[in-house]
Amino acid sequence: MSQSFPDLIDDLNAAIGKFREGAPEPMRGFSMLAREALKPGALDVKTKELIAMGIAVAVRCDGCIGFHAKAAIGAGASRQEILETLSMAIYMGAGPSMIYAAEALRAYDELSPAPEAST
Repeated sequence: MSQSFPDLIDDLNAAIGKFREGAPEPMRGFSMLAREALKPGALDVKTKELIAMGIAVAVRCDGCIGFHAKAAIGAGASRQEILETLSMAIYMGAGPSMIYAAEALRAYDELSPAPEAST
């Protein structure tokens, strides 16, 4: 992937907005599913976003990586928590997940408001 994650998110938001205009009911259903899945319960929102990051790496979805990196940051995820989540994704997905984990870490670094010290 050569596009920056902030640009990718902007591009995807524009495309999703057009899709939402053309298919409002399915998108309303998807939004409802997202809201319900993210409600705090036994797991808090940060934990759910970390799970989503791991899945995004496993299914190799650049847009998902960007959206969930940004959401994880918003939920208070640290760089170390992202690294441990991505380590589990690599463990479960082997080599291809390692490549996407590197991309996911880059997404976190590009989207994070203040760089953290590398560990």
